[in-house]
Amino acid sequence: MREGRTIFLASVITLLTGAFWGLYWLPVRALDARGLAGAWGTVGVTLAALVLLGPFAWRRRHEIAVTSPVALASIALGGGAFALYSIGFVYGRVALVILLWFLTPVWSTLIGRFVMGWPTPRLRLYAIALGLAGLALILGAGGGLPLPRDLGEWMTLAGGVLWSISTTGIRATSRLSPAPSAFVFSLGAALASLILAPILAPLPSVVEALPATLALTLGTGAIWWGLSLAALMWATVRLEPARVGILLMTEVVVGAISAALLAHEMLSPMELAGGLLVLGAGVLELWPVKGTNAESRP
Repeated sequence: MREGRTIFLASVITLLTGAFWGLYWLPVRALDARGLAGAWGTVGVTLAALVLLGPFAWRRRHEIAVTSPVALASIALGGGAFALYSIGFVYGRVALVILLWFLTPVWSTLIGRFVMGWPTPRLRLYAIALGLAGLALILGAGGGLPLPRDLGEWMTLAGGVLWSISTTGIRATSRLSPAPSAFVFSLGAALASLILAPILAPLPSVVEALPATLALTLGTGAIWWGLSLAALMWATVRLEPARVGILLMTEVVVGAISAALLAHEMLSPMELAGGLLVLGAGVLELWPVKGTNAESRP
């Protein structure tokens, strides 16, 4: 009974975390409108997360010291990838940014097969085909070649590939516990944001309503990058990976609906069809594969 309640609570937390991240574009664009243009808003948010996570990472600093450089680099790369996703909301349409990010299972399977040498069950091949077909529909909806049409789409697509490389490295090498892992993750995101920020927009000279903007920055870093990710880390170790992946798809639904209602960003029929194919690919990727030898990964 107690285990059942724990699984139920973990499922609710995962479901709500996905929905919560579906609204992440709101503070990102609000910071951009207040003067933290381009990547500067993500810089502020990730630095706020570092301040929040710093004391927890310090308590477990010995774990970081004994963790392999490859594992630390993989975690930091994941943060950098997530920074691209965050910045993508400033330059791209919300629903498309989220959908392009959810192609990561396709890239992860390809990397696992051709780089790591992991076996690829037939069901995963179907997921790859479905995901790439969805990508072609999404990017080709306006006519012409199926390529990203704005900076936000390019950044998210690149971020998704980097995230897949990161998670493959983490899965193979990392044993770091959640608190220091989240700190290294946020550090990678902050560094990536700091590199991109002066390239994408000049250093902010005027920030509207500075106290309110500062509060929004700290709140976003604390709530989205701190509290929600910590809760998700607690929940994911108590659930099957397939259930986690499916529950997190609420991010796509909430993101698309909120963008349509609040930003008037509507998906075309072809983009919607492509999005459904991408989600279908995600479900196939997470579907259990029979046989213990089908996915003998480390």
